Amino acid sequence: MTAELEPNLPPVGARVTRTRTITDQDIVRFAEVSGDTNPVHLDEAYAAQSRFGRRIAHGFLTGSMISALIGTELPGPGSIYLGQTLKFSAPVYIGDTITVSVEVTKVRVDKGLVFLQTDCINQDGARVLTGEATVKYEPDPSVAP
Repeated sequence: MTAELEPNLPPVGARVTRTRTITDQDIVRFAEVSGDTNPVHLDEAYAAQSRFGRRIAHGFLTGSMISALIGTELPGPGSIYLGQTLKFSAPVYIGDTITVSVEVTKVRVDKGLVFLQTDCINQDGARVLTGEATVKYEPDPSVAP
């Protein structure tokens, strides 16, 4: 890694959050894009008979909110995902408001690597998803910080 990129790496402890309420349209559109048409996501009658009792959002719809935060805010444009662990601990329902947080836990300046704790919390304070991400960060030098 070149010395001029070092100051652009985020510091340990840097944290950002984003909140979104999950809608029926979000789930339908995610199913269309991903091809995941599991009826637990799309069919009210089927989902009512499931262990969840009603339709749930795709786990990766929630996970994609982490990706959006990493790619746009922390570290931001120039972030390349190298890995992500995900542990789904509670369902996300239509109407749930999810707050995604991404926090820098470690930085390897010599490799341009950023390690992040990633969490998704619902409106009741329940953690619905947690994990860790590893990102290669190469900021665009033409974009001012």
